Amino acid sequence: ASRRLWTCLCGNSLYFFNNAKDAHYVDKLDLSGFVSLKDDSSRDRNLEAARLILRMKDGEIKLTAPNLEARELWKGFLHSVIDLNVPSSLTLLPGQLQILKEVVEKERTRRRTRNPGRAPPSPLSVPLVGEIPACFRPVSRTEAEVLLERHPDCGNMLLRPGRDGCSLAVTTRQDLNGSVFRHYRVTQRDQGGYVIDVENPIPCATLHDVIDALVEKTAGTLQPFLLEEPYEENITYVSANDENGEKILHTAPSCPLPRVPALPPKQDRWCTSPLSRSPAADRRTLTSPVPASPTNPMRRLILSPSPLTQTLNEELKMTLEKRRTSQD
Repeated sequence: ASRRLWTCLCGNSLYFFNNAKDAHYVDKLDLSGFVSLKDDSSRDRNLEAARLILRMKDGEIKLTAPNLEARELWKGFLHSVIDLNVPSSLTLLPGQLQILKEVVEKERTRRRTRNPGRAPPSPLSVPLVGEIPACFRPVSRTEAEVLLERHPDCGNMLLRPGRDGCSLAVTTRQDLNGSVFRHYRVTQRDQGGYVIDVENPIPCATLHDVIDALVEKTAGTLQPFLLEEPYEENITYVSANDENGEKILHTAPSCPLPRVPALPPKQDRWCTSPLSRSPAADRRTLTSPVPASPTNPMRRLILSPSPLTQTLNEELKMTLEKRRTSQD
């Protein structure tokens, strides 16, 4: 049966109230047993409403948000406090993404403040001998169960540090009217190698042999857990608006940026005309001071009129003489 409740996310828990004015909650849900969160495509009487399925280790809870935007925002808040990371697969506005970043920082601070004297746990206090298998994860027993439950297609056997910090453990998951988890201790031997601590101990030379032994003993039913972490498909960056201070997430263009065409090389002014002898050089030379030596060839070149100039002067003199004669 469905109930209409006022829901509040505080830390890593959901609190449910009868209405917004109540000071005491009627129900509480701890998100430490979170498995998955997915959309529910079933229709609601309110056509604008959007549904969610929150799957926990002990069951499923169906939630209904007022609209699609509210559902996306709830998904963002839930993933942020559970994974301590802002999800990148949701359709949210830049301002909403900034709020989620602040929520992640506050939740990290809250958890550090709640356990101030607790040092960060060491995955393993003894060095591992040989190559470490790809299915090794530095997680706790509960975190291993959640990983195997959340990613069933990636394998069902995970190698992790033991609870005492001096041994290893193998966590497995199988389906039998629900998830069935098993945990096996793996210890190092003084003479070298490892041993699987079961009723009939199984000695193994390396950690890879430990995994291979479990695969062989179960006829391939158990398979190593190999989770491929996705990579980003586009280059994104954040810029701030100088006027209002709002930060915006941009996606860089995938096509290469056009290159600025290179300017043609400057031609030497001495080679502008292949048919003449550097006219620019002549102009520069004529305007520069010339030594007053009478034997300077350049001075003779400047002072002596060209043949064309002499012809024009003679024709001009003849024309002036004719005009004087006609006037007389």
